[in-house]
Amino acid sequence: MTDRAVIGDTPRRREDARFVTGRGAYLDDLRFDGLAHAVFVRSDHAHAILRRVDAMAARAAPGVIAVLTAAEVAADRLNPLHPTADTNAQTGEPLRFLPQPLLAREKLRYVGEPVALVIAETKHQAMDAAESVAVDADPLPCVVQADKALSPGAPLLSEAVPGNLCLDWRCGQAEDVDVTLRSAAHVVTIDVQNHRVVTNPMEPRGAIGVHDPASGRTTLFVSSQSIHTNRDAAARVLGVDPSMIRFVAPDVGGGFGAKNFPYAEHALILWAARRTGRAVKWIATRTETFLGDHQARDHQARATLALNGEGKFLALHVDSIANLGAYLVGSAGGVQTNQYVHLQGTVYDVPAVSLRVRAVMTNTTPIGVTRGPGFGEAANIMERLIDAAAAHCGFDRIALRRRNFVAATPMTNALNFVVDSGDFRRHFDAAVDAADLAGFPARRTRAERDGRRRGIGIVCHIKGTGGLPTENVDIRFEPDGTVSLIMGTQTIGQGHETTMPQIVADRLGIPNALITLKQGDTDLIPMGGGHGSSRATYMGGTAIHRAAEIIVAKGKPVAARALEAAEADIVFQDGQFRVAGTDRTIALLDVADLARQQNDPLDTYHRWTREAMTFPNGTHVAEVEVDPDTGRTTLERLTAVDDYGVLVNPMVASGQAHGAIAQGAGQALLEHARYDPDSGQPVASFMDYAMPRAGDLPSFDLRFSPTPCTTNPLGVKGCGEAGAIALFPAIGNAIADAVGVTGLSGAASPYRVWRALQRRG
Repeated sequence: MTDRAVIGDTPRRREDARFVTGRGAYLDDLRFDGLAHAVFVRSDHAHAILRRVDAMAARAAPGVIAVLTAAEVAADRLNPLHPTADTNAQTGEPLRFLPQPLLAREKLRYVGEPVALVIAETKHQAMDAAESVAVDADPLPCVVQADKALSPGAPLLSEAVPGNLCLDWRCGQAEDVDVTLRSAAHVVTIDVQNHRVVTNPMEPRGAIGVHDPASGRTTLFVSSQSIHTNRDAAARVLGVDPSMIRFVAPDVGGGFGAKNFPYAEHALILWAARRTGRAVKWIATRTETFLGDHQARDHQARATLALNGEGKFLALHVDSIANLGAYLVGSAGGVQTNQYVHLQGTVYDVPAVSLRVRAVMTNTTPIGVTRGPGFGEAANIMERLIDAAAAHCGFDRIALRRRNFVAATPMTNALNFVVDSGDFRRHFDAAVDAADLAGFPARRTRAERDGRRRGIGIVCHIKGTGGLPTENVDIRFEPDGTVSLIMGTQTIGQGHETTMPQIVADRLGIPNALITLKQGDTDLIPMGGGHGSSRATYMGGTAIHRAAEIIVAKGKPVAARALEAAEADIVFQDGQFRVAGTDRTIALLDVADLARQQNDPLDTYHRWTREAMTFPNGTHVAEVEVDPDTGRTTLERLTAVDDYGVLVNPMVASGQAHGAIAQGAGQALLEHARYDPDSGQPVASFMDYAMPRAGDLPSFDLRFSPTPCTTNPLGVKGCGEAGAIALFPAIGNAIADAVGVTGLSGAASPYRVWRALQRRG
């Protein structure tokens, strides 16, 4: 049917017409009667005893409706904010943490921590009043680096976390690894730093609270990527049943993990609306994004790889420390005991693995997630180790990788985690061929004639995707002949308004134009996993597939009666029920109309829980040039061959891959969230924190080498994170190949590379 775009087709994104003509509805576009404006007073101190918050002058300022502090939080008996993951995912042991106060009381623990909330008639009045809130605090010594936080005598953030140590966990085959390290022909050890980043979504975080006194319900319009989880967290904080709160996310201008988990601001804006009886709006400034958004990475490790004389990997040991920031938030603790440990050794056959995993608290903005949490850190460690082993032991780095790939999937790795599918050697060979390594010596020679050094980095990536394990869908056949597709997943820019109807059209044969995706509202559907861990197509798509099977089964008896045939003789194909062996048919939409008239509609709600994840994987080859006189590094070529399983829409998948590549290149070359080690003051703003722009990136040579996933009936794998995992080590290895510089402690800025070159002489 020409009016259907199904799985594998590439229709244009239908939502883009709305966006490019200015008809998007982002949070700041929404209008409300009687709207008041909120501004947060945030801590100027990284660590301090909070003596007093004096709001008297602010409350008397023009236009001020209320100034809320920890005193009002206590008076209204609100609860502190707990992380969504508070135990070791493998052992169930509790993590050590202090619940996050909604507004600081007694102590300040990072620059940007909310201290007071000012609500006024206008934003400018709220900003002016916030300036007059007096915060009396006695500064304390601070600590911003994870390893320093573990030092004897380091400043202690909370008595609830002795020694600032949230987690200290050992797992794997420690004895086997120790024996192997003592006897192996080659042992290579490196220190690896995966520095902190700020995700900076195009649309900043924000929230608008509206209270309905008649029903007692409060609604939060919010820029968020996981509204059901965040609604439930806000309800716990406010001490009410989740049914009394509604979260609505209109168009969301990017998330990148920073909008995944609960924030104090969610509950505070709801509370402010309920307390004042006004609609209350807060939109984060760009400064607040740097100070208050959950940041990512900040992971250091010492990694050791043992090899035999022929270069076969024998054992891997990693001792890592994760900087969690001032509070344990979201799933940051879970990342260290789930994602990070899940695929140690990545796509390589490593017989024995042992880990020591520590997570610590520091006087920095809390760490959350971004693309590839945990998996990116593991891949970075492994790929840097392989290049170091090749250089140290005299192996060819390409041959070394080929020698050690897992032979076949499904595979069970050394820590007993299973990967269902993937042909790692195939996509590696394809990427090496596509990158024209044969022509690299000539390109390197040309660069040297111009005074530059050229290098290549080759890495393999793999990640488990799935996120929250349960998802649901509700497919409704409307009286006007259209179909409502109601989902608990969430679109934050990925193109779901196009791709999700493609799955319905593929399974039920309904024209795409008749299918409308409805999402982003907790009142629409009982639960939802939102979007994180590239889960939507896997989890939501599988729910659609299974709901479609139920719809067809419901429709067969209705079609049989309409066609005056036995139900056993009815077959379904391309949107038509047909009597087998005849040309007698009736369309699904006509059957849906008949079923509605018979008071037995085909509308179907389906909920399911996964037992496994999907594992997108691939190989990326980065080629860089370095100017040794200035340290300036440019990404000249990028070749990627990725396995995302069955592609619902290859064009949309390519767009997701391109965005992840840009983010990975940004971390490698430009982005680094830094803190002054003495004062704890962040020194990252757009004055010195550069985001990747078009001029920083070459055209990408992106190819697909799919193997269908076996953990879901669609065969799909998540496609949104690979580049962010792969590009950081790929560019790092390429710089090392170009000029011999390894172990950069942050992004490869010109100064950092130049300084490293000077140290090498």
